[in-house]
Amino acid sequence: MRLTADANKFGLLAFVAAVLMTAAMSSAAGDVVAIRQADMKAIGAAAKTISGMFKDPTTYKANEFKWAADTIRDRSGGVLSAHFASEADSRQSKAGPNILKERDRFDRIANDLRDYAVALDAAAQNNPGPMSASMRMKPGEAMGGGPLGTHVRNEQQLLAMPAEHAFHLMLQTCTTCHAKFRME
Repeated sequence: MRLTADANKFGLLAFVAAVLMTAAMSSAAGDVVAIRQADMKAIGAAAKTISGMFKDPTTYKANEFKWAADTIRDRSGGVLSAHFASEADSRQSKAGPNILKERDRFDRIANDLRDYAVALDAAAQNNPGPMSASMRMKPGEAMGGGPLGTHVRNEQQLLAMPAEHAFHLMLQTCTTCHAKFRME
């Protein structure tokens, strides 16, 4: 009898431990999803800030532009890739299962996003006053990039182009990633 009671207690403890471990693992996956969703929202808000300044250059403030670029830079590249290092099984996640299968492409896109943000940061540092004409694209200037286009891989070319062009390439990078790796 005593052996049976001890076995039942052990079984109950093992069951409780299994439930707690499962809950902890599920919570950890949910935490990763919550963190990456918060980062994506911050990137979106920063992009809106920059977009607003290009729509109305009189609202340009170098420190706000730089803050927005830095927000994107700090949440992209390796940080963004790390958020998707493993498959998070969560109903809140909109990440496609193909991220892990196409890891190199996903990482390249995350790094492109960071590189465009770095170029925007440099533009803010080089233009502390009003938004200069050199930050703006010229009428009829080719956009380049895009989901099927080429991306600027040379840092000197990237830093030499107008900030508005780098911003459009950055937005196209976001669109490419969402089209390829996000479930709707």
